[in-house]
Amino acid sequence: MSIFTSSKIDPTQPLIIDGQLIPIKSLEVLKINAGKLASGNRINVFAYVWHTGVPGPSVLILGGVHGNEINGIEIVRRTIEDDISSKVVAGSVVIIPLLNVFGFINFSRDVTDGKDVNRSFPGHLNGSLASRVARILTKKILPFVDFALDFHTGGDARYNYPQVRFNKSNPQAKLLAECFDVKYIIEQPLIASSFRKAATDMGVTAVVFEGGESIRLDKLAIESGISSIKNVLVQLGNMIGDAKHLSIHAPQDKVWIKKDTWIRASTPGIFIWQRRSGDFVQAGELLAEIKDPFASKSTQIISTYTGHIFGHNNASVVSLGDPLFNIGYEYETIRAVDSKYF
Repeated sequence: MSIFTSSKIDPTQPLIIDGQLIPIKSLEVLKINAGKLASGNRINVFAYVWHTGVPGPSVLILGGVHGNEINGIEIVRRTIEDDISSKVVAGSVVIIPLLNVFGFINFSRDVTDGKDVNRSFPGHLNGSLASRVARILTKKILPFVDFALDFHTGGDARYNYPQVRFNKSNPQAKLLAECFDVKYIIEQPLIASSFRKAATDMGVTAVVFEGGESIRLDKLAIESGISSIKNVLVQLGNMIGDAKHLSIHAPQDKVWIKKDTWIRASTPGIFIWQRRSGDFVQAGELLAEIKDPFASKSTQIISTYTGHIFGHNNASVVSLGDPLFNIGYEYETIRAVDSKYF
């Protein structure tokens, strides 16, 4: 099955986004008003738009929906720094390194009113601040794109091994996910009011990359995300190249995770893990110990599943019921030699 069939925009005509003309064979940097701080300082979302005028898909590369997810922002920033737009020979590419400027300023996942932008789509002009930020994408960007790559990082102290999440009801989304330079591709239903749901409703095939932990930069996640962008653009026909040579490592087997669960803390205390994201574990295997601060009690955390750990908690102290290990227990291996894309 071909991922790309036709574009929703006419590639031979200039674009007009947020009232600004994007000529053919031109890179334009748009400043889209996102509101003001309490001090009166205006906040803008920067969108880099490259329009080739050659038939091909239009792709959105997005970071910073959550302001503290620095790995996603850094992946997209480095893509701009590497001048990837100059390598695009067909279609169009829209690159937004940071959507949630308010959250970034405050080292926060959310905007200043505490609302989550990724639970505020499609957004509203007269809604909450999060809703207004969400509206920038749905009204000003999504009408001009066919595919969307949304880059995220694990929330709070949770570390995500580089992975891509897709909606299994959209065959294009799975094919797009297989283009990513990651070990894990994960089925995840569309979440109400999320960016991926809004994009899907507008006929845009969207997937979500997750890698690393909030606030901290992670080399593996960043390199994996950058090479994934290049791989996707090659496979869609936006760029010319060989995906094998764009990967950060030799082509690897992928694990298609169909069902997963969290193993949670059965007691509070100091969390000392033995296994971590990227590991394969057997049911009955020791994963971690939780110790009380008085050296009087130690509780073993035993895996009740056989499967792949693709996310784990890095918190040093956990409470009762906290998520510790995200395990994919129903999965299928996609051999690198059988992959359509490597």
